[in-house]
Amino acid sequence: MKKIGTLCIVDDDDIYQFTVKYEIEQTQLVDHIKFFSDGEQAIHFLEKVFDQPSQLPDIVFLDINMPIMDGWDFLEEFAQLKPKLGKKITVYMVSSSNNEKDIERAKQINEVTDYIIKPVTRDMLIPLFKKFVA
Repeated sequence: MKKIGTLCIVDDDDIYQFTVKYEIEQTQLVDHIKFFSDGEQAIHFLEKVFDQPSQLPDIVFLDINMPIMDGWDFLEEFAQLKPKLGKKITVYMVSSSNNEKDIERAKQINEVTDYIIKPVTRDMLIPLFKKFVA
């Protein structure tokens, strides 16, 4: 069965990282999961491997509220970096915020594919991942 190569989780919540990792692993549709505690760490990683498609993630799950560089700031940097990247990366905004302002703001950003409200469950992930492995 075809799998998603790498998925990045950009989120500062250790408990969320642990639980979403478990849920992702249970789908058996992702080979590798990388974690970053803030947007700055994730951007630095992308800048370092921008020309190495095998190292780049296929999907990024991005939280909004994080220290150092939040999700909005990450998206600004990502938009600048995107033309240089060696492959297409799909970004999902994943947040516990159900604030309509956040959801609408995310919908206005071309780099955001969708807005997912936590908690993230296996039942949510399977149809999302199957779009990539079909």
